[in-house]
Amino acid sequence: MLRIRLSMGGVRKRPIYKIVIADGRYPRDGKFIEKIGSYNPLLPKDKKERIKIEAERVKYWMSKGAQPTLRVSRLLGELQIMPMPKPGNNPQKAIPKKDRKKSAEESKEAPKEDGKKEDPKAEAKKEEPKKEQPKAEAKKEQPKAEAKKEEPKKEEPKKEQPKAEAKKEEPKKEEKKA
Repeated sequence: MLRIRLSMGGVRKRPIYKIVIADGRYPRDGKFIEKIGSYNPLLPKDKKERIKIEAERVKYWMSKGAQPTLRVSRLLGELQIMPMPKPGNNPQKAIPKKDRKKSAEESKEAPKEDGKKEDPKAEAKKEEPKKEQPKAEAKKEQPKAEAKKEEPKKEEPKKEQPKAEAKKEEPKKEEKKA
């Protein structure tokens, strides 16, 4: 499949992109069919040099079946060559991965409190699974606690044995000296 996509160039910390027509199977900076423009993200948005593109060639290749990538379709939308794509909405992306589960649980609990009153039977059913979860968690925590208690017991006898050996060695040295 033909793709209208960006091919990276420039140097470290100063990228510049070529807008190219390439087969989707080729690498990003690899072989391409035709260069149809350039994009410099470091320039301000109001400068014309930021996005240079040959609109006729874009229309030609799109008629042949070339599909623009999301970034290129946004650039073409800015130049009004094609309609702007719908903006994505991923609110979870902004939350650190560790906190996503916590916020998901809080959001589930909040609608229950704020929502309409349900039948008492339905509320009782929802509360029962909550009671089961702490029991399962307690069972998981108990083996960990037991394992921690066992480890110091194993270490203490090991520490005592070298001390006893050291005491035995000391009298031997004294005997040799005498």
